[in-house]
Amino acid sequence: MRGTGGAGAAGVTGAGAGVGAGGGGVNLLALRSHNAALVLDLLRTAGDEGISRLELAERTGLTPQAVSKITARLREDGLVAEAGRRASTGGKPRTVLRLVPEAGHAVGVHLDRDEVRVVLVDLRGTVVGERRAALDLGAGAEAVLGAVGETVAGVLPGGFAGGSGLRLGLEGDVRPGAAGSDADSRPESTGLGGLSLPGPAGLDDGSRAGGRTGSWRRPGAGRPPGAVARFDDGSRAGVARSDGGSRPGVAGFDDGSRPGAAGFDGGSLPGPTGLGGASLPGPAGLDPSLLGVGVALPGPLDHVRGLLHRVTGFPGWDGFPLREALAGRLGVPVVVDKDTNAAALGLAAGGEGGSFAYLHLGTGLGAGLVIGGSVHRGARTGAGEFGHQVIQLDGPPCTCGDRGCVEALCLAAVARGDLDEAARVLGAGAANLVGLLDIDVVLLGGRTVAAAPEAFVGGVGAVLEARARRTGEDAVPVRVTPGGDGAVAVGAAQLVLGPVFGRRDA
Repeated sequence: MRGTGGAGAAGVTGAGAGVGAGGGGVNLLALRSHNAALVLDLLRTAGDEGISRLELAERTGLTPQAVSKITARLREDGLVAEAGRRASTGGKPRTVLRLVPEAGHAVGVHLDRDEVRVVLVDLRGTVVGERRAALDLGAGAEAVLGAVGETVAGVLPGGFAGGSGLRLGLEGDVRPGAAGSDADSRPESTGLGGLSLPGPAGLDDGSRAGGRTGSWRRPGAGRPPGAVARFDDGSRAGVARSDGGSRPGVAGFDDGSRPGAAGFDGGSLPGPTGLGGASLPGPAGLDPSLLGVGVALPGPLDHVRGLLHRVTGFPGWDGFPLREALAGRLGVPVVVDKDTNAAALGLAAGGEGGSFAYLHLGTGLGAGLVIGGSVHRGARTGAGEFGHQVIQLDGPPCTCGDRGCVEALCLAAVARGDLDEAARVLGAGAANLVGLLDIDVVLLGGRTVAAAPEAFVGGVGAVLEARARRTGEDAVPVRVTPGGDGAVAVGAAQLVLGPVFGRRDA
């Protein structure tokens, strides 16, 4: 996975660290998070072979002392371990460090129109568990949320103890909805190794964008005892366990608060969502290595606030606060995004470079766009509604309410069994996209493509080659995404993991 500055981007140190690119002040905690994320990303990309502290300093631009301090915290939290020693050209052999993949996990959920698919991935993004179940997106919120919760529980080792969703006894109102929380709370999505990682609408000053939602309290009163913060001198927070012992907290702030899925009152803990945190007693315990749940589904939707708009074909979801509802049910941080955006993020995190379009053909048709290495969502998070570009005036009606959309024409051809025509229509839409954005490659995915990859790669490729002959340009290559039709679920997990390794477009 590449951070926004790249794995080798310089860290932020020195006197200039207090001023951002736009001239505004920068929160010191955010700078520490940025530097730790750079280190974590290099450790991740180094694999089992590992990397030395000296190499980390050289590639991040941080001082050796800063790297030593960061890696000491990461080792203390169980995120990093020694991987042996490497011969040195002078002096004593260098100790090599590696990431501990099993120290943290994320859940990715692909919520499709007729099924839910869930994967569990480790810190390297490797799938370690998978589950899928039939679903009717039109069955109503309660039925859909119940199915998602049950499927998520099924992919976790041991599931949800108690079987009815995680319930944490936290003091103070919890507002994981579209916008903000109390002024002294923090909206970060997760924390580890001293990182404070902003969620979809988190701001460095601790405030939260958007309007205020109604407050509510999770069942089970009482604050977990012993909640304190990590301080600059290296002292650590303790979280009492049910066995009477204590385990260190992870991402404390100087004011004693800790980040959660959606802001908690100062001093409260968001439950077992941080690496190195403790499993808290209660009706339903959960693996403390679980960082959160990423959910991807058809759009349009508001990624920043976690709200659904008029999901094509399912207008009853318009305005539904999915992130708030799922965070309340699961008790862990939740991030929501469009299915195609999630898949594109996962592909970029997996090493797909440059600018590309991911075209997803399944129960619907959409695009995920990566421009210059970052996911492009648009000013209103509505970019990528590829399937609803009109290519035939007065054509057949589409479920979006328009006529002659690429999606309507393509799905109709698939229903007739005419895959050559479906690929030709998809290619016409892809050619428009190539002409508009001048992208490097077109990637195809989704269950329909996975069922007949050669037909779609060949058909779309032929249209793009014909366009290239007309324009005198090189033809844009067309490929099927690796991993079959699971790109969306894996990408959804990257919505959670991305910020851990410095991706600000996650």
